[in-house]
Amino acid sequence: MGDGPSAHQEPGPAAGGGLGTRLNWLRAGVLGANDGIVSTAGLVVGVAGVTTSATTLLAAGLAGLLAGALSMASGEYVSVSTQRDSERAALAQERRELAEQPAAELAELTGLFEDRGLTPEVAREVAEQLTARDALTAHARVELGIDPEQIVNPWHAAWASCVSFTVGALLPLLAIVLPPASLRIPVTVVAVLCALLLTGWTGARLGDSPVRPSMLRNVLGGGLAMAVTYAAGSLLGAAGV
Repeated sequence: MGDGPSAHQEPGPAAGGGLGTRLNWLRAGVLGANDGIVSTAGLVVGVAGVTTSATTLLAAGLAGLLAGALSMASGEYVSVSTQRDSERAALAQERRELAEQPAAELAELTGLFEDRGLTPEVAREVAEQLTARDALTAHARVELGIDPEQIVNPWHAAWASCVSFTVGALLPLLAIVLPPASLRIPVTVVAVLCALLLTGWTGARLGDSPVRPSMLRNVLGGGLAMAVTYAAGSLLGAAGV
């Protein structure tokens, strides 16, 4: 084949998969931290509407932090385990098809490259070269969008979610228990809104999306959560519950 890029690259969804995987982990981390910030802030601000006891606020915040972090971790583990099982099953089926009908699989790969704009001759040559190098990887990347070298690990996902949630949750927890009682709510609100601005900006940049709407959504969502829980806590406190 000539010197065109198709002779030296493996076109497909998984091309550049290493960078894509890292960005996905970063986005997941930002979302986990954002969840930790909002849920814990809503919890401690709601409790602050009932009591000014630092011990009670700390206990409630720690309980929310632990429950949320473990919930995030278990949810990610189950979700990613399901994804991993599906990817492994798809690869196993592709491996069987390559062993049983290699000619048909080569024709299928050629057709996929033609669908992407290559001429039949170039598509055939690319398919033959990639099949000769590693048929399973070629089909996995182009046909399935899976990189066999980067099958997701549910334990990595679980730990990443647990850690990111915990880091996010620590901010409102510390903000509500460290200042004097008269400053707890304003300090927490300011700290949380600033953190949400940061996570909104970071998430937008990682996702290459507009920054301002992302930041605004984050701030409005977090602010609404704190307002609702504080109002509910104040009502319960006023009712003597």
